[in-house]
Amino acid sequence: MLGQSSTPDYGAKNFSDNAPSWSTLQQMVEARAHELNWQQPDLEEGPASPLALKRTFGNTGQPRVKLYRDDAAWCPYCQKVWLQLEEKRIPYVIEKINMRCYGDKPPEYTRKVPSGLLPAMELDGKLYVESADIMRLLEQEFPENSPLMPTPGSPERQRADALMRLERRLFSDWLSWLCQSWGHESNKREFVATMDTIDREMQAAGGPFFLGKELSLVDVVFSPFLERIAASIYYYKGFVVRGEGRWPGIERWFEAMEQRPAYLGTRSDYFTHVHDLPPQLGGCQSVPEADEAQAAVDGEDGKSWHLPLPPLNATSLPEPYIQGEDPPLDRLRAAMRLVNNHKAVVRFAARGCGSPGRRPVSAPLSDPTAKPGEDFLPDVDAGLRHVAHALLAGADAKQQSALEAVAVGEAESMNGDAVVASAMYIRDRVGVPRDLPLPAARQLRAHLNWLIDTIA
Repeated sequence: MLGQSSTPDYGAKNFSDNAPSWSTLQQMVEARAHELNWQQPDLEEGPASPLALKRTFGNTGQPRVKLYRDDAAWCPYCQKVWLQLEEKRIPYVIEKINMRCYGDKPPEYTRKVPSGLLPAMELDGKLYVESADIMRLLEQEFPENSPLMPTPGSPERQRADALMRLERRLFSDWLSWLCQSWGHESNKREFVATMDTIDREMQAAGGPFFLGKELSLVDVVFSPFLERIAASIYYYKGFVVRGEGRWPGIERWFEAMEQRPAYLGTRSDYFTHVHDLPPQLGGCQSVPEADEAQAAVDGEDGKSWHLPLPPLNATSLPEPYIQGEDPPLDRLRAAMRLVNNHKAVVRFAARGCGSPGRRPVSAPLSDPTAKPGEDFLPDVDAGLRHVAHALLAGADAKQQSALEAVAVGEAESMNGDAVVASAMYIRDRVGVPRDLPLPAARQLRAHLNWLIDTIA
C-alpha cells in the first residue's frame, strides 16, 4: 500500500481509453441478459441472496424477525441463523453491522448490544443475542415452518443433541490444529479422529445429511464450520478435507448442501475464508507443505485466477463446487454487478493508488478509512470499463489491442500504473458471497488479472 504523505508519481505504463461508456455497457448487460434469458432474481422472494435486506417468501405484513448480521458475510454464527431463517422460510428483515476486525461498530448498535457481538435478533421488538439461543427460539416460535429438530425426548432428538456436542468437539480440534504453532502432528491426529467420527455418523444415518435424508438443524449448525475447515486446513496445512474421497460421508454432505438454494446464498469461498479467519481467530499457523495450496487459493499459481479459467466442478482443485459453472452467465453476473455499481466500485478500487487509513484494523483485506487516489479516478474508471467490456464481449484480440500503447488520435492516454495498482486492490477484495457467488467472483478476478497482465 502506498504511503499517505505524497501523491505517487505514476506514468511508466499507459493504455488507451477507448472502452465503451458505462451507459453503453449497461445496454450491453441488458442485451446479454435477454440473450441468455436471465434476470436478476427477486431479492424478497427468490433464492437466498446476501444483497437482500428483506425476505418475505410471499407473505404479507411486517416480518416479526429482524436479524443483525455482519455486512461482509464473514461471521459463522451469523451464517447459522441466516441459513436457519432461509430453510424455514421465516420472513425477516436484515440490518448489517460490521465485525470489529473491519472497524468500529456503529454506536446505535452498541447502545442496543453493549458487547457488540453478532448475531443479534429482534423478535416482536424484543432483543436476543447468542446464536444458539436465537436458533432455539426460532424453532419454538415457528414450529409450523419446516421444523428442523426431532421431537424432544425422542431417540432421534437424543442423537441430534449428541451430534451438536460433536460439533463443539470438532470446533475445538480444528482450532487447536489451525491456530497453534506447536503440536502439529498430535493436533492433526485429534482433528482427523474427530472427522472420522463425523463421517461414520453420517454414513450410519444413511445420509446425505446428519440425520438421514432430510436436512436438520444439526446440518445448519455444522455447515459454517465444515465450510471453513475445508478452506483453512487446505490453505494453512496443505491437507485436503474435501475432494480426495477420504471421508465419503462428508463428501456427500457437501454435495447435498450445495444443491440447496438457501445454503448457496450464504456459502463463501476458500479465498474469502482463509483471509477473514485470522483476524477472527487471532492468527492461523501455516506449514511449508501448504505452499502450493496457498498459491492456488490466492490465484498466484498462474491458473486459478487467469484466463482461460480451469473447470469448476465437484472435483476441481483448489476448490470443489458441486454446482459447477456456466461461464457466459457467470461473466454476465460479474459484469452486471460492476456496471450497476460502477461509481462506488471505481472509488473503492482507487484506494489501491491512494493512501491507507490512519486507523489500522486487524483484517488484512479491510481498509475502511483508506482514501482513493482522487487524481487517478478517470484512469481507474477507464480500466474498469475495459474489464466490464471484456466480461461482456470476450477478452479477445480486439479487446486486448485496445489496452496496448496509446492509439494516437483515437483515444486518450491513461495512467496504466495507477490502474494496475487499483485492479490488484479490488481483485483481492472481491468477497464471496458478499459481492458475487463463487463462479462469478472467479470470472471477475480473472478478468481483473487480464487487465493487469495486458497493461504490464
